[in-house]
Amino acid sequence: MSRFGVSFLVLLGVLAMSACAARAPVVSGDAPPRQRDSLHAFTLAGRFSLRHEGKSYVGRLNWRHDGDRNELLLSSPFGQGIAEIVSDAEGARLTSSDGSVQSAATADELLQSVVAYPLSLGKLLDWLRGRHPDGSKLALDPLGRPLHLRHEDWRIDYEYDQDDPQALPGRLFVEREGGFALRLRIDQWQHAPSSEDAIR
Repeated sequence: MSRFGVSFLVLLGVLAMSACAARAPVVSGDAPPRQRDSLHAFTLAGRFSLRHEGKSYVGRLNWRHDGDRNELLLSSPFGQGIAEIVSDAEGARLTSSDGSVQSAATADELLQSVVAYPLSLGKLLDWLRGRHPDGSKLALDPLGRPLHLRHEDWRIDYEYDQDDPQALPGRLFVEREGGFALRLRIDQWQHAPSSEDAIR
């Protein structure tokens, strides 16, 4: 796998946005949850750009999340598959376009070992749903939605495409002191029943 391909796949763990596209994301599936952080299972499709240590990358990503399981597919800007990461309670596996497989105990460990980016999948998952840990500073917009979040040396900014108090973000901007910057443009959110709901 080329260095570009490896770096690209780790972007997946990061996610980001392509610098254009003003159309609103499509929201499908069931009605939006009463609270963003109650969104336990979802599928999203989007585009990202990432800058780290003087290098920039862009691409597309598809992310399916359900409980402990995450399936992330990274593609080139033209849709060519680069890498896939699947993680669950059993561990994490990364499959590159040439068929080679790498594994680790968690997705975060896998991403760190392949390309040492400082952003974990768990943090990104929380930020997407507007969750904020103790000690962070959260500013809300006039509709009561997350607008600016400051946590340790991270800065997260949100933009929305709909005037709905429960709207999920259409864009996420993530920056960290030291030159790390991620832009995520979400083209589609799809709510899905979680495996826990299916059991009930």
